[in-house]
Amino acid sequence: MKNNTEVTMFILAGLTDDPDLQIPLFILFLLIYLSTVLGNLGMIGLILLDSHLHTPMYFFLSHLSLVDLGYCSTVTPKVISGLLPRDKIISHNACGTQLFFFGGFIITEVFLLSSMAYDRYAAVCKPLHYTTTMTTNNWTCLTIGSYVCGFLNSSIHTGNVFRLSFCKSNVIDHFFCDAPPLLALSCSDTYICEIVIFSLGGFNVIFSIVVISISYLFIFITILRMRSSGGRQKAFSTCASHLTAVSIFYGTVIFMYLQPSSSHSMGSDKMASVFYTMVIPMLNPLVYSLRNKEVKGAFQKAVGRAKSTMKFIF
Repeated sequence: MKNNTEVTMFILAGLTDDPDLQIPLFILFLLIYLSTVLGNLGMIGLILLDSHLHTPMYFFLSHLSLVDLGYCSTVTPKVISGLLPRDKIISHNACGTQLFFFGGFIITEVFLLSSMAYDRYAAVCKPLHYTTTMTTNNWTCLTIGSYVCGFLNSSIHTGNVFRLSFCKSNVIDHFFCDAPPLLALSCSDTYICEIVIFSLGGFNVIFSIVVISISYLFIFITILRMRSSGGRQKAFSTCASHLTAVSIFYGTVIFMYLQPSSSHSMGSDKMASVFYTMVIPMLNPLVYSLRNKEVKGAFQKAVGRAKSTMKFIF
């Protein structure tokens, strides 16, 4: 028998206890979240409404926006409320739920980015066979598979973390329920749990990076063989947005999760977490819209239709 009291609720330490910073951060994160919701819902709406965007590339992009919105909404509202006085408590079950959905959406994005790289490979390297390679059935299976892999992995991670006993402290030195700060609170042996997280996370990231790297290796070889400079520019422009999103996302994920727990610094982890939980979901719609003529065209059409409707009404 252990003479320990199990933790039934946690206190999120948040980003800062400085009252002079809490209100500015509250306003900043609220604006970021509203921009994220507007940008990602806007991207999904444009893709649904414009028939010219009903292609595999934009189908994947609509789900990327949905996933970005999902994991941002899992974390950011609690971060914003945590900057208010007396709203830092989260129950044991709510903490597990947050970890499950956050992990599920993050890992889904890993596989979605791989699927998008394969789609770009098929479009640039095998354009004559593109319609037979990326059929509706194929891109639907790739998307469903991304969600299944994401939430299956997250189930394993969440189950591993919450089978541990938490009896040291109930203060999580973070602004949301993530695996590393939760493991730091456990009074159980966390070695196996860390191995599982590192192994599965490493496999997911390495598998995805290999798929993306091989896809872009063939893409660059194909681009270099093109005789027309206009063709090269067009081929590269179709991949530039995806490459930008991949670089930003994987840089922060590798920094956060693919290092031993002894190497973690909570200060740097929090800054990296702010970046990939709040900033990246806001940036992705901008990256894909600012560098994409088709999305710009769809947006201009939508604005034009909205203006015509307003004139008709008034």
